[in-house]
Amino acid sequence: MIERMLENSDVSDILQRALDGERLGLDDGIRLLQSKNLAAIGAVANIVRWRLNGSRSYYIVNRHINYTNVCKNKCRFCAFYKSPDDPTAIRMSISEVSDRAAQMYDQIKFTELHIVGGCDPDLPFDYYTNLLSSLKSRFPTVHLQAFTAVEIAHIAEAGRMTVKEALKILRESGLDSIPGGGAEVFSARVRSALCPSKLPPDKWLEVMREAHSLGIRSNATMLYGHIETDAERVEHLIKLRDLQDETHGFMAFIPLKFHIENTDINQGLRRQSSTDDLKLFAISRLILDNFPHIKAFWIMLGVKLAQIALSFGADDFDGTVVEEHITHSAGAKTPEYLTPQEIRDLISETGTVPVERDTLYNEVTRDETGMPALLKR
Repeated sequence: MIERMLENSDVSDILQRALDGERLGLDDGIRLLQSKNLAAIGAVANIVRWRLNGSRSYYIVNRHINYTNVCKNKCRFCAFYKSPDDPTAIRMSISEVSDRAAQMYDQIKFTELHIVGGCDPDLPFDYYTNLLSSLKSRFPTVHLQAFTAVEIAHIAEAGRMTVKEALKILRESGLDSIPGGGAEVFSARVRSALCPSKLPPDKWLEVMREAHSLGIRSNATMLYGHIETDAERVEHLIKLRDLQDETHGFMAFIPLKFHIENTDINQGLRRQSSTDDLKLFAISRLILDNFPHIKAFWIMLGVKLAQIALSFGADDFDGTVVEEHITHSAGAKTPEYLTPQEIRDLISETGTVPVERDTLYNEVTRDETGMPALLKR
C-alpha cells in the first residue's frame, strides 16, 4: 500500500528518506508543503508516529486559566489583548485565580494547571511568584505549566533580573514547566509586520534554552495560516529542531491554526483548508524527528479535524481545557470544555488507544474516587 503511494507521489524521494530515518532539510520541507499528495505525506507521517508512540493517543485532564488580557505588545494577530484603560480589561487577583481553579477541581481532579496571559506592564514580579506559590499550596500535586517564553522575559524585566535568575525564582515558587506559546513564526519579516514589540525569535529560543538548562521542560508552537511563506514555516521547524538537538528539553510541538476574526489582519487572507492543516501536521512530524510528540490542540483545530490529525502524525489530543479565551476571542467556534470521557470516546473513534498522561507524558491511572493513583513512566 505505502509502496504504491510512493510510486505515484511527486515527493517519493523525500518520503522514502523519511521512512529510512534520514533527516529532512529546508528544500525537502518546502517541496512537501507545495506537494498536493496529502495521502502519501500523511501515510508516511502516520508510520513515523506509530514508530514513536505506537497506538497510543495521549490526553491530559487539565484546566486553562488566562489571568490577564492586558498586554503591552499589541500584536496585530491577537484579538485577546486589551490596553490597561480598556473597560473590558481583566487582571485577576491571586485569590481569584486560585478560586477559579478550585471551581472544577472536585469535578475532574485535573493534574495540570495551564496558566498564560498578556504581558501586563503593571503587574510586579512578586505577583507571579505569589501566584505560583499560592496555587502550589492549594493544589500541591498539580503540575503548574505557566507563562510562555514571552511572559518569562517580561517577568524577568519586571524583576530587573536576567531570565535565568527569574526562572530559578519561579521554579522555587512552584513553576513546573513552560507552555510553548509566543513563538508565532521565527521570521524577522513576519515579526516586523505583525508583532514588532514582541520578544524576538532569538530571545524566545534563548528563554527556552535557559529553561531547559535548569531542567524545566517546555513545549513549542508555531502560529500558521497568516502571512508566512512555506520557507518561513520550514525554517521555524528547523530552528526548533536545532535547539532540541542541543537541549532535549521540548516535549511536544503544537501547530496553532490562526483564527482571523476580530484581529487587525483579517482582510485578504486565504483561510487554511483542512488539507492545509493536515499537511502541516504531517510535515511537522517528519521534520521534527527529535520531538517525541505532536499535539493536535482541538480548541484551535476543531474536534473533528483534531481526530483526523491523529492519523497524520499527531499523537496527542491535548486536554479538557475547561476555559479558554485567547482563541475564542478570535472567533473560534469550538467548545471550551470536553469531559475526560468525551475525549476518550473521540480518540477511540480514530482507532487509536486513549492514554491519560500527566504534563511530562507519564501515564496516569486513577483510583475508584477518580484521584490520580499511579504514574507510569
